[in-house]
Amino acid sequence: MASGIFALLDDIASLMDDVATMTKVSTKKTAGILGDDLAVNAEKASGFSPSRELPVLWAITKGSFLNKLIILPLAFLMSAFVPWLVTVVLVLGALYLAYEGAEKIYEVLFHRKKTHEDTKDTPAKEGPVVAEKDKIRSAIITDFILSVEIVIIALGTVVGEDLLFQILVVSAVALIATVGVYGIVALIVRMDDAGLRLVEASDGKPGLLYMLGKALIVILPWIIKSLSVIGTIALLLVAGGIFAHNLEPLHHVLESWPGMLRDFLFGLVAGILCLLVVHPLLWLVKRLKER
Repeated sequence: MASGIFALLDDIASLMDDVATMTKVSTKKTAGILGDDLAVNAEKASGFSPSRELPVLWAITKGSFLNKLIILPLAFLMSAFVPWLVTVVLVLGALYLAYEGAEKIYEVLFHRKKTHEDTKDTPAKEGPVVAEKDKIRSAIITDFILSVEIVIIALGTVVGEDLLFQILVVSAVALIATVGVYGIVALIVRMDDAGLRLVEASDGKPGLLYMLGKALIVILPWIIKSLSVIGTIALLLVAGGIFAHNLEPLHHVLESWPGMLRDFLFGLVAGILCLLVVHPLLWLVKRLKER
């Protein structure tokens, strides 16, 4: 009996080792979306008074956990009963990621003033409580879309495995995504406050504390901007990688090119094509509403 228990423990240890390995692989594949998720939520959780930043972030985090609780069972049911649909959803999600990445590039190139104009249109007249709730709701909706992609991409890496193995790996990736992203966001949004405390502790005298505090305050906007750029590039890389691995006609296209450059090009081309389809449709819908 003792030998049976030890054999069971050995099997469990082997399974968990395999789960850890595949979780690492899956996390790498979802890194682009995690980067974008991090950039988006860092932006949405900032801009409040210091006393409200962490409560707002906690509200978004709870919404993210709820999103995962909704998405995970649906993903596992899909994998168990219609596994071919995983690839379909994966490619559709890649189109969305490619569109989002290309859209961000388009906005930077042709609508640089949009962010400033959007800031003026925020519902400040309705009160800070309403504006805060709207921002939290927007962040949770964005998180839901990105969570679907994270779960599906993670599921795509283990789609041929046993259901238990899929559940363990994908659930681990989903947990890492939520805890990791929002933990880092919490550190980022409080960075300027930590810098301010260091400056105050130095009594304004030039020194190590003062220089470190000023650096934290100055570097915060640059960190958020760099995360946005990195996230955009990563979105196109992830999308292109999905196309390259799941669309057979693309398997042998540009094979001699470096993998990252090839994936980026696939993602960018798909994103531009999506823009050419979506933007005219949006323009048409807007025109019809104006009538």
